[in-house]
Amino acid sequence: MFDKLVIPDTLAAGPGPGNTDPRVLEAFASAGVADHMQADVLRGMVECKKMLREVFGTKNTYTFGVGGTGWSALDCAHGAILPGDKVVVFVNGTFSGIDGLSIRMKASTPADLAANPLDPQPANVITVNVPHGESVTGEIVEAALAEHKPMWAFMAHWETGSGRINDIQGFNDACLKHDAIGIVDAVSSLGIENFNIDDYPGVGIWASCPQKGILALPLTYAPVSFTDKAIELVKTRGCYSFVHNPILEARHWGILDGKDVDAGTYHRTHSGYAVASFHEALRLLLDHGRAQKAADYAACEKVLREAVQAMGCEVTSNMTSLVVLNLPGDLAGREKELVGGCRAEGFGIWPTLSEPVQVRIGILNQLTKEAILDIIGRFATAMQKMGAEFDKEAIIAEADAKLN
Repeated sequence: MFDKLVIPDTLAAGPGPGNTDPRVLEAFASAGVADHMQADVLRGMVECKKMLREVFGTKNTYTFGVGGTGWSALDCAHGAILPGDKVVVFVNGTFSGIDGLSIRMKASTPADLAANPLDPQPANVITVNVPHGESVTGEIVEAALAEHKPMWAFMAHWETGSGRINDIQGFNDACLKHDAIGIVDAVSSLGIENFNIDDYPGVGIWASCPQKGILALPLTYAPVSFTDKAIELVKTRGCYSFVHNPILEARHWGILDGKDVDAGTYHRTHSGYAVASFHEALRLLLDHGRAQKAADYAACEKVLREAVQAMGCEVTSNMTSLVVLNLPGDLAGREKELVGGCRAEGFGIWPTLSEPVQVRIGILNQLTKEAILDIIGRFATAMQKMGAEFDKEAIIAEADAKLN
């Protein structure tokens, strides 16, 4: 018999998930035992989809949560792609690369899959690789869409693999100009950057996750939003999925034939615990205010960035929730060793998951002076243990002054 599993508190200071707010945990733990059709569960689902529209900044009726992680939302988003569809995919890091693999699988013919089942290479999917540490620019998107004239174009908004923000306005404009339907992975930007998806009509499908900007519990609801144009395509062409079919999945949230059924409707057995915690996470985000939250992230990231630079690190990212850095020359090559030492002490920073290996320090749900100083102090201590030389107290004092 195994001993009881006890998981200690740690500081999640990587690209995500972030540490869940106590109010979200309380909502999960205090939800009553109820069946999935209980009136408050249904009301919670109706209110969640309405709050999600505000979070996305959209009037899209087909805006709802897919049960699972961000991967589930992306699978639903990519489900509109059918075998043989021409797609241009922009990759500049680990996760846009995985998105690209998913898209290649969706767009493959049976012959493509038979030739390479786990990594198909259909000729109708064109992958544009942008070097690690660089952003996808509007010029890159424009050139690729002008050349290939695809039906679909895909890009990550923020790529946490390399910590880079990609040009969503340029992507949108190129999609409109070349009559492509944009699909965007907003896993790392939704709830962190202040933007409205309705300002980007060239993008037909957006997907995100529960546990980064929204800071709900993992494995609850991953947000998606589809324009009417994208839904019409699914309606007329179909989708090779029952569980992640955008139209069928929306029915579980009381979205039928393009309209809301506000009283709720019969649905797959969504957990009352999950609904309650997701509802509270959305309330917290909207209570903080999208614009204020975005400003707080930018201010805190700037202080963290300047602190690690004062320790001799080179920052290569431009996201406001994540700092991606190269260690000073005398510590170069020891990134995984440093990260492993931090994680062993409950300080959950991350390396990059692809080459070149860098260090990633995140601030999801760490938007207080105390939290940022704690992160700076822990990282400084870890570097000094490995032999780095700098005035830790002076760096912390300067960060303290900036956070006042």
